[in-house]
Amino acid sequence: MKIVVLKFGGTSVGTVERIKKVANIIISYIKKRYKVIVVSSAMSGVTNDLAKKSKKISNNFIASEYDVLVSSGEQMSCALIAGRLNHLGYKAQSWMGWQVPIFTEGNHSSSRISQINKKKINKFLQSGGIPIITGFQGINLNNRITTLGRGGSDASAIMCAKFFKAQKCIIYTDVDGVYTSDPNTLKKAKKIKVISYEEMLEMASLGAKVMQPASLQDARLNRIDIDVKSSFTNKEGTLITKKKNIYSNKNIRGVSFTKNDAKVTLVGVKDKPGVAASVFKPFYQNYINVDMVVQTSSGNKEETDITFTIKSDDLLKTLKFIKQNKKIKYRDLIVNKNVSKVSIVGVGMITTPGVTYRMFQTLANKGINILVIATSEIKISVLIGKKFVKKAISALHKEFKLDN
Repeated sequence: MKIVVLKFGGTSVGTVERIKKVANIIISYIKKRYKVIVVSSAMSGVTNDLAKKSKKISNNFIASEYDVLVSSGEQMSCALIAGRLNHLGYKAQSWMGWQVPIFTEGNHSSSRISQINKKKINKFLQSGGIPIITGFQGINLNNRITTLGRGGSDASAIMCAKFFKAQKCIIYTDVDGVYTSDPNTLKKAKKIKVISYEEMLEMASLGAKVMQPASLQDARLNRIDIDVKSSFTNKEGTLITKKKNIYSNKNIRGVSFTKNDAKVTLVGVKDKPGVAASVFKPFYQNYINVDMVVQTSSGNKEETDITFTIKSDDLLKTLKFIKQNKKIKYRDLIVNKNVSKVSIVGVGMITTPGVTYRMFQTLANKGINILVIATSEIKISVLIGKKFVKKAISALHKEFKLDN
């Protein structure tokens, strides 16, 4: 069978009128003689509303019931899509994760798909049917509903493409592809026609909201090419694929930034083996993600300063764990919430000398001070004052000829 997996995000199915357009998109692939598997998110705003209801019921809503609750939004959107397709004369049926079934492993609200039973869906496809599968969910070994984390419908689509050996996996969203920077902030941002998994992973982790990072990792590991397109236009989107499929004369592919960072510095920490582990252990135990980390020697050779960044939402918890931590002593605790991380991303920088210098000099020319630096093979990130973000991304976009 020539199978295509079509995934529709929350904005794409956000209203009845949009669901009607989604049905027409699905039919267009049927007319091209594809067997179509549809994966749908909940209608935009529904999952957030359900989460708010759980908080009104309890501040400690039980995790297993939370997954049952928030996964119900996909059931509604899938039924509406199936209903519209049947109205138009096509055989369609909604499928909950447990009906397929889609098996998951891991904790509630952050599970990963381990196996998909193909038998029922294949039989339905062969009979001419269009299965509309709920994204974001599955069942564990105890037959309890589990969810895959926010944005998890992308993971559902990618794993469907893997297990059903689909020729295409197309993610329909409210943007018409991946851009060199946020087009809402930088008008000169350009659409990228083809981007590697690695570059897209970096850009997603740096704030590009096109796809969930964990889903991109699934695509990379399973070598599933992804087309990102808009359900609102007929424009060509962006293909996410492996590095060797990309031919580009640009060593930098994008400039990303984050808006919700906080910088924490512990001044005068005892400089001895294990001190950094003692600082960060409570964050690990409480699922607080630490990003940029710098350790510097202070004037006193027996002391060191440790600086790191976290999401602003985690700041209060982080400060609480630092103050409760009896294993560390420090002279001062400095917090800066007016910071943002700006990054350049590109697989080409590995083989291109001078990229680091050009980035730093460009920022210096604009009078922008760098607070923290972090690098990887395909990314250079700097922490700067939040008020300089727009000036920084505009200058870097121009320096690396992304305007063209």
